[in-house]
Amino acid sequence: MIMWEVKLKNKIYVFFTLEEAMYQARCEDEFVTITDGTTEIVGKFGVDAVENKTLPDGGVYDWTMRRDETHRGSRKKLV
Repeated sequence: MIMWEVKLKNKIYVFFTLEEAMYQARCEDEFVTITDGTTEIVGKFGVDAVENKTLPDGGVYDWTMRRDETHRGSRKKLV
């Protein structure tokens, strides 16, 4: 039986389904790791849209792209 863990800084929750784990991750409103021991899903859940380079909580949207040696360290931003 696959069990899903939601890991925070100082808490770990265990669920039977991915849907339950994702619901808990949204309720926590902070960066989490969801894992079944093989697969990991990381991030702050509940961000549904990016508008004008801004996340719903007011943070600035940007991300780092790492595909291969030529792109390593390049910074990608919304234009």
